[in-house]
Amino acid sequence: MFTGPVTGKADHHHHYYGAQQRPAVAWPHQVGVIPPRAGCFQSRAEVVRLREALTGGQAAVLVGQDMVRGQVLAGMGGVGKTQLAADYARTAWRAGDLDVLVWITASSTTAIGSGYAQAAVEILGADPADRETAARAFLAWLEPKANAAPCRWLVVLDDVTDPADLNGLWPPAGPHGRILVTTRRQDAALAGRLIKVGLFSEAESLAYLTAALGTRDRHEPAEQLTALAQDLGHLPLALSQAAAYLIDAGISAAAYRGLLAERATLLADTAPEVLPDGQTHTAAAAWSLSVDRANTLRPVGLARPMLQLAAFLNPNGIPETVLTSAPALTHLTQHRTGGKDRTLASVTAVEAVGALRALDRLSLIDHNPATPHQAIRVHQLIQRTTRDTLTPDQHDQLARTTADALTTAWPDIERDTKLAQALRTNATALTRTAEDALYKPSAHVVLHRVGRSLGGAGQVTAATAHFRRLAEITSHHLGPDHPDTLIARRNLAYWRGMTGDAAGAAAAFEELLPDCVRVLGEGYPFTLAVRHELARWRGEAGDAAGAVAAFWELLPDYVRALGEDHSDTLTVRHELARWRGATGDAAGAVAAYEQLLPDRVRVQGEDHPDTLTTRNNLAYWRGGGGRRGRCRSRFRAAAARLCSGAW
Repeated sequence: MFTGPVTGKADHHHHYYGAQQRPAVAWPHQVGVIPPRAGCFQSRAEVVRLREALTGGQAAVLVGQDMVRGQVLAGMGGVGKTQLAADYARTAWRAGDLDVLVWITASSTTAIGSGYAQAAVEILGADPADRETAARAFLAWLEPKANAAPCRWLVVLDDVTDPADLNGLWPPAGPHGRILVTTRRQDAALAGRLIKVGLFSEAESLAYLTAALGTRDRHEPAEQLTALAQDLGHLPLALSQAAAYLIDAGISAAAYRGLLAERATLLADTAPEVLPDGQTHTAAAAWSLSVDRANTLRPVGLARPMLQLAAFLNPNGIPETVLTSAPALTHLTQHRTGGKDRTLASVTAVEAVGALRALDRLSLIDHNPATPHQAIRVHQLIQRTTRDTLTPDQHDQLARTTADALTTAWPDIERDTKLAQALRTNATALTRTAEDALYKPSAHVVLHRVGRSLGGAGQVTAATAHFRRLAEITSHHLGPDHPDTLIARRNLAYWRGMTGDAAGAAAAFEELLPDCVRVLGEGYPFTLAVRHELARWRGEAGDAAGAVAAFWELLPDYVRALGEDHSDTLTVRHELARWRGATGDAAGAVAAYEQLLPDRVRVQGEDHPDTLTTRNNLAYWRGGGGRRGRCRSRFRAAAARLCSGAW
């Protein structure tokens, strides 16, 4: 449970927990990464309103039947909602007004739950293997406690795309907690007081451009900067890129306006009539010019293909390892354009990082290597504009290349829970931006990988939901008999069992088996694996004798198909021994384990985990078996580890 001493400056924090629930954590504590402060950040009117509302208790967000101090920053993309939220959070943190600060990129239900779970792991010492329980524990911990010192907390839910994602996940009401939400939505689903974040005013635009250029000792006539801001519609994101271009290219504002006008005219003839988030063709022209400029910087010709990859991933944080993976480097090599530096040599990881720096230099991305799991941030408007320049074939190929890069960067064993969450979030973003490209010509492996990662992280309900959707989508795109559909159904059945519905899992495997036999054949390894799972979940559902009979029948088929020494054949023998014991046949279990152990040692080695498990189980049944539940618990844990890397 949540044990360990509390360390830190404030003794009253001991009262946050019961005597047996004190985590080893220093106070105050921050969970999640606050986006870096934008250059020349403007203290806008919205900043003052936000501070007054949250600090003075003027605003409230409806949570169930209660009200909690909270605020919703709403507005179109590119106006700076996240920057305003980050400024408030950073200011409150530095002022010592908070004991706990949690920053969550709230783009989906899974992302929100994972953010709460990470907070529970860090603050409560919760089990990272059971993320769903951990998330509930953190929300319960935020509840005000009688006779306990108040905990001053702030939860920031950045980039909420669908208010329904917050159902059951709102932080609890309380006098000392604050909630800050950023979203493009302005509907009644986010009950509470909205602060609508709009475009810069003319004065704010002029102040921003003047300050940004002034950092490089550049000075332009105020009337030209005002006209430039008007050309760009006073959109903060576009203004930041215009300033970066002026500084990098060393041209005047008047000359840049001329380039903008020419590019906007060109885009008006080629770009979609309706641009994302109501942006103007002039704003899109600013991004187009910036990409062209970045592509001329060393390493020449890599900025554009790098931005194309980033355009498919999570705008709020991409691990650098994804964009420097082998598939990403191959893409950069094949699509490097222009310049004397172009050679036939393969692009290196160092050059890939150089491309990221070039994009950062033109304010097309934020590149912060200090947060490696969220090293690259890129605005959704820039992503959408980048994808809109692709032909359908280019779009689909890039989507699958990006999926390859994500899969390559995904470790087989997820020891780093923050990295795993970042990869899952990026996979979710990719499935949305790729549309149906990940199902051509077959379902990409990343679609299965993200589901196994959810289950392995303890989010078994989310894993079940993921594979249910995947089974439906693969059936729609590829047909009910396609192997990818069968694999998705197999994983759905497995994680259904891991939620505790053993009978449901057995029924699902029983329904799947005849389809596998018909499509793949009786002796195909996948068909054998489905028979294995059917036998296992029959036992888990209470039919130990049925499991023994099924494994007896299955064993010779495994030997015939895979051989006596194959690891899967040895696993079937292990299962047979285990379920013989579960029926009460302890002597039979001992005999089976005694026959299995030397084969494990010979084939897999003395120190292999499977060998150690067999040795342990042999000792267990020699000792009389003990309680069946203890054996079942150990088997569940081992099976979860085994299945997290299967199929």
